[in-house]
Amino acid sequence: MTERVVEVDGIELCVESFGDPAHPPVLLVMGTGASMLWWEEGFCRMLAEGGCFVIRYDHRDTGRSVTYGAERPAYTGADLVADASRVLDAHEITAAHVVGVSAGGALAQLLALHYADRVRSLVLISTSCAVSVERELPPPTEELMRFFADAHVDWSDTDSVIDHQVAYARTLAGGRRPFDEAAARSLVLRDVERAHDFTAVRHHDALPDGELPDVPLSSIAVPTLVIHGSADPMFPIAHGAVLAEQIPGAKMVTLPDAGHGVERADWAIITAAILEHTAANGR
Repeated sequence: MTERVVEVDGIELCVESFGDPAHPPVLLVMGTGASMLWWEEGFCRMLAEGGCFVIRYDHRDTGRSVTYGAERPAYTGADLVADASRVLDAHEITAAHVVGVSAGGALAQLLALHYADRVRSLVLISTSCAVSVERELPPPTEELMRFFADAHVDWSDTDSVIDHQVAYARTLAGGRRPFDEAAARSLVLRDVERAHDFTAVRHHDALPDGELPDVPLSSIAVPTLVIHGSADPMFPIAHGAVLAEQIPGAKMVTLPDAGHGVERADWAIITAAILEHTAANGR
């Protein structure tokens, strides 16, 4: 395991790898507003022990990657897509199996659409269609919408920020399983303490999309696995089903009672599915 800051095209990104570089590469793309820590170390090690070279990284304005502080950043969502390619360049990797969760799943789809030569296969977790589709998709649950409406956080107060992030994690968990508040609080605390400026994550809430052509999901030509929790409050499970329908040949794994994200209770199922998927598609 090695964490380091790399600079590609003048952009500083913090990256960390697990496993043997000679093994097939798996690039983990976290959702916007979240650092690489949300790909927990134990999860990364399970993939590495399964025979993969695993890379996780901090998006801009998260963790130890370039942080723009109070100034309004000039980057876009399209730049975050390009950053995934930059991380591969820093490791001298031509193409990787790309695993994205939440908005990171959208970034992974866009990477496959616009940097197709960098992607061996896709795994899309707790996400939705990154481009427009002719299907009506359900909105977030009422509970999640109430959380957004009622949430109050003082970004100058670390305790307030931590309480807010833990409450958000609890809501995203979907409510059908016990919630491990101690584990969530420990992770959030490490995330806040590790960041150059944790308040900079708010920049992701207002990022413009940037200039990427609107290409249909049917253009994705790499093997794709969709993994989705049945209790996802942000993207109800119909989002995963439509995504699997739109991408040619995609397969779907449903996680019963799972919420939004990569929950510890599902690590064994998710890692086994990823390892099977990568083994079947050019490891």
